[in-house]
Amino acid sequence: MKTEERPVTESLDGIVRGFMRTQRPIFILGAGAVVRDAHLPAYQLAGITVGGFFDLDRARAEALAASCSAARAFASLEETIEACVHANGVLDVALPPQAIASTFERIPAGATVLLQKPFGRTLEEATALRALLAARGIRGAVNFQLRHAPVICALRQLLATGAIGEVVDLEIRVVCRMPWETWPFLRGMPRMEILMHSIHYLDLCRALLGEPSRVWSWAAPHPAAPEIADARSTTILAFESGGTAQRAVVTTYHHHAAAEGHDASHLRVEGTRGTAVARLGVNLDYPRGRTDTLAWSANGGAWREEPVAGNWFPHAFAGSMGALLEATSAGHDPVESHFDDAWRTMALVETCYKSASGGERVPELPE
Repeated sequence: MKTEERPVTESLDGIVRGFMRTQRPIFILGAGAVVRDAHLPAYQLAGITVGGFFDLDRARAEALAASCSAARAFASLEETIEACVHANGVLDVALPPQAIASTFERIPAGATVLLQKPFGRTLEEATALRALLAARGIRGAVNFQLRHAPVICALRQLLATGAIGEVVDLEIRVVCRMPWETWPFLRGMPRMEILMHSIHYLDLCRALLGEPSRVWSWAAPHPAAPEIADARSTTILAFESGGTAQRAVVTTYHHHAAAEGHDASHLRVEGTRGTAVARLGVNLDYPRGRTDTLAWSANGGAWREEPVAGNWFPHAFAGSMGALLEATSAGHDPVESHFDDAWRTMALVETCYKSASGGERVPELPE
């Protein structure tokens, strides 16, 4: 995370107040890089208590526990779950996707869980997980935290005002150097880039535009990372909204090796009366990143900078956990990224991979 100071927005103040109203300690399963670089800074920023960690690598759990007051490194999954239940806590599951199913089989009925994406590795796994969670009354969400990034919240508010008119086109373009070596478990996975990275952008396209009517995808490895199944991809989504054809394009290239200047990590929205462009800075020098920004122009006028306080990493992680705590405190499921909605994003990912192997697809949503 960047060391520069950023102002705290009213929305972040709201997250902090929400945590204080619904204070429940968080018990984290997994002590990898995303927990170190995003989960913990977000929870510390919001004043949330972390009760402890469990990881098969005990040293990693102990190192993170030492950075949090009152946190413990537990010796087993069962010990962690027992402590979480005793404290009326929330399980923050940040494990590789291949470990999710076996872990959820050991989580007690009625637990509250925030699951780091993806929701399994395939739609078949997501369907089985959804059924297991429903049968055991486990409540929660999948951590598609990009929806809660301050820049995305500001963009959604801007779109809701009609400032740039009706959305007709959306582009998400990432050209960066992503340090895949940070996550050794990615090596050998039969699916990688769309499932583990572009899934964020596909989920956001659903949040902004609804369900696509047609999908075309391409995904391929890169010579610099032959052990990674797919390290670059392009997906085109078609939407219909009241007779207006809408397009979304998600394109990623993670092996950009040139000096700073022509890398990219942006979301561009074209409306009938203007344009908005959001920069997602975390991809540019991950995980430190650069500052997120939002600019927009209406009716051919000058560009205006919209204030954005905070970045996707780490601030969005406080938003996703805060939304879960607020919802469960009120006695209902989260509005966004609940398990059924996350299953639909997995269905879209499945459609993308089918398209990558066989051409354009009309999405199918089996029950």
